[in-house]
Amino acid sequence: MELKETQKKRLRTLAHALNPVVLIGQHGLKPTTLEEINIALDHHQLIKVKLSVGDRELRDELIEEILAHSQALLIQRVGNVAVLYRRNKEHPDLLKAEFIE
Repeated sequence: MELKETQKKRLRTLAHALNPVVLIGQHGLKPTTLEEINIALDHHQLIKVKLSVGDRELRDELIEEILAHSQALLIQRVGNVAVLYRRNKEHPDLLKAEFIE
């Protein structure tokens, strides 16, 4: 699912006030962490993930792995924090109906 730039802008605005829900530390990404990300996306649709690991390349690799596993979209990445979005078909209230195609 691709989002329009106006949709991404709205999600970035909503994410501004959020705190990271999942923290990934020096031990990296574990299957239980991926499961927690999926649970958080199911419940919240829009989450922040803080990656306190190595360098930028490692963070980018971990973000790509998270996106592939969770089927979420990367809305924004600022430093160690990534904002992820996955639409919940049962409760698509995060984006207003006029924005959803």
